[in-house]
Amino acid sequence: MRAAVLREYGEPLEITDVPEPEPEPHGAVVRVDACGICRSDWHAWQGHGEWADDRVPTDFVLGHEPAGTVVAVGDRVDRVAVGDRVVVPFDLGCGACRACTTGHGNTCRDGVALGFEPAAPGAFAERVHVPHATYNALPIPEGVPARDVAALGCRFTTAYHALVHRAAFSPGDWIAVHGCGGVGLSAVHIADALGARAVAVDVDTDALERAQTAGAATTVDATETDPVAAVESITTDGDGEGAHVSVDALGRAETCRNSVQCLRERGTHVQIGLTTDAEQGEVALPIDEITRWEIDVLGSRGMPPTGYDELLGLLESGTVDPSLLVGREVSLADVPERLAAMTDYDTDGIEVVTFG
Repeated sequence: MRAAVLREYGEPLEITDVPEPEPEPHGAVVRVDACGICRSDWHAWQGHGEWADDRVPTDFVLGHEPAGTVVAVGDRVDRVAVGDRVVVPFDLGCGACRACTTGHGNTCRDGVALGFEPAAPGAFAERVHVPHATYNALPIPEGVPARDVAALGCRFTTAYHALVHRAAFSPGDWIAVHGCGGVGLSAVHIADALGARAVAVDVDTDALERAQTAGAATTVDATETDPVAAVESITTDGDGEGAHVSVDALGRAETCRNSVQCLRERGTHVQIGLTTDAEQGEVALPIDEITRWEIDVLGSRGMPPTGYDELLGLLESGTVDPSLLVGREVSLADVPERLAAMTDYDTDGIEVVTFG
């Protein structure tokens, strides 16, 4: 089968033939109908993560946002059948440990990350293997296109988990989103869809225009104004000054600090974006300010498989619509060039590989 293989960090992925996967007894093989392209793929391609012992190996297939159709199952799989249309989380839990059985499979210590670890080659390929498929292969609602489900990818699921499960915001809250790439735009859209008021912050006018399409109440161009002061001014009301919840969707030291500093008292910062080799996992924060104003600082990664029903239900009902943010459909052969475009943030909303 054809796949996009990482040979050397920062060099174009090689589109080549690789062996077909075979299902493990607990696994399933899924024909990939669509797969999102995510900034996390770019981090992997660049070889980031060595500082956290989290570097993707070379000679490896990337891609972690697939939707597709089951074509083979192992003999221990009892809920998934050939022909089922499924979405696959990138956080693949074992399905049996305490984390998985209590709804926190994204923190499973025995889990693997699809498209990032040797045990789980990714989905920039015609087929992908899904371990522990009874737990990790999740049904797609009837009539929902694979492209839209792939566009949910890790960006919508990550944003949904961060805002709904971690920050637990309330309708009417002000939510600042720093960085309007795929996950930032998803956070804007989810905040608006569920009754919050989103302030989108970015340095790119096209990204800010997409944020308005996604439902931003207002936008802040950080090249023209101090984003912290701007967010505080926008969100001032009778109860305080600053956002109730703020998200760093980019992972740079500057955006992380801006996110913390634009909060009102007892506000919540959620860190979604992964750092680059400039930060190497370390960002200095105003701890005295965090202490004085009782700021909550939360980490958030992906979404446990058990949370997908909620978000897929919102997709099926039309409450969320990832297609609004799909800027480009591409072929597998285009993946190397589209990853390279992310280096200069030269991408258009969500980009999705479609097959067939």
